[in-house]
Amino acid sequence: MSPMAGMARTTRIEGGMPPISEFDHCFDRLALAGRDCVVLGVSGGSDSMALMQLFSGYARQSFPALRLVAVTVDHGLRKEAAAEALFVAEAAAGLGIEHRTLVWGGPKPATGLMEAARDARHRLLAQAAREAGTDLVLIAHTRDDQAETIAMRAERGEGGRGGAGIAEATLHEGATWFARPLLGVRRVVLRAALERAGTDWIDDPSNEDVRYERVRMRAALSEAGIETTGRAAGDAANRRTALGEEAAALIAARATMPVWGLIRLDPAIFALSEKSAAIYALRILFATAGGQTYLPDEQRAVAAFASLAGGPARLTLAGVVAERNRDGFFLYRENRNLPARGDASPIWDGRYRITHADSAGTAIGEPDEDTVGMLLQNAPSDVPARLARAAFARLPAVWRSEECLGLAGTVEGTTCEPVVAPWARYLPSFDIAPARAVSALIGARPVPEAPFSGRSMREA
Repeated sequence: MSPMAGMARTTRIEGGMPPISEFDHCFDRLALAGRDCVVLGVSGGSDSMALMQLFSGYARQSFPALRLVAVTVDHGLRKEAAAEALFVAEAAAGLGIEHRTLVWGGPKPATGLMEAARDARHRLLAQAAREAGTDLVLIAHTRDDQAETIAMRAERGEGGRGGAGIAEATLHEGATWFARPLLGVRRVVLRAALERAGTDWIDDPSNEDVRYERVRMRAALSEAGIETTGRAAGDAANRRTALGEEAAALIAARATMPVWGLIRLDPAIFALSEKSAAIYALRILFATAGGQTYLPDEQRAVAAFASLAGGPARLTLAGVVAERNRDGFFLYRENRNLPARGDASPIWDGRYRITHADSAGTAIGEPDEDTVGMLLQNAPSDVPARLARAAFARLPAVWRSEECLGLAGTVEGTTCEPVVAPWARYLPSFDIAPARAVSALIGARPVPEAPFSGRSMREA
């Protein structure tokens, strides 16, 4: 059968998919034992339709009690979207799978639409997972998607860590895993399987719109390029994972947090013969202390490392003051570009997830001098008072009108939880080790186990 072009109609599954054994290796490494439910992200395109049908067959054979919920996100961008969601719902019903359609409502941004749509889609899929009582969502990225992503990053000069491409799983906002069991499979293989089964899918017209970078890159990639890039991604992911594990070991052994907001590092890291892991650890800690989503530029971090390795020094990078003196080596948030009092962001300054009863007329902002002074009274004696004061002055406090009530989390009706800034929204599975090390350092929520049993799916 031919794919559906822009409009959906009911799928007729005649004869079913090929034997599950042809694809079960894609799902064998998922940690499904003990799970009650899995959510599937299904748009109606060939990749996600194959995911729904293949995984439903696998689950019936291997985990018959597992509840599956297919979720389609209507981004509200095309008039055909509602019909396409109905198409998926009917296909899911034919497989005995529950289906939900979630809509991205409200105004859409004039720029960065694709990124905003992706974030909205992930947020809605995570919401569906929570409501279904699971922390696992399967999405249908393929080897083609992997090659396109790496090629786009290379063209933008985002090599290094970016060369690892799409992770086999990503933790969304510390709670929901998005796993990609088909990441090693070519799209042409999935479409051939659908065609053999007599199953339709939907072709989104935007996939042919050359205004989008991914569409242009898809057209430019050769078959050989897709295969070569896929292999290179595996090697890069292994290197990134290994470097992250080395950095994690350094953070666990060499970093402490003597007071809130102040990271102390053993200056011995500057004497290590292998500098790459130490520089990577420093980049991670700079981003964490500064509330940054992205690690600081590698070359700037190398220069900072060299300056600090030479002896007493003070510099700023990524919103962080790095100071090496006779008392040690310290990192703390720079007193610049802090959120204005009353900022309603769910994560304050990129560093703390805060809830507070704003209906009581309270707001979050920097603490006053009296609050900082009280905190200093309990600071350890081996921490320079000047540095402790600087760190305390950048913590979130609760205000009512012009009165500071205390630090967030110590005032009734408030909670305050540190977050690992570079991975607060998305944690790729190859960065789990350093994320865990930093979580332990700053007292953040522990990183949950990745949704794999034993080895990663990449190794299987």
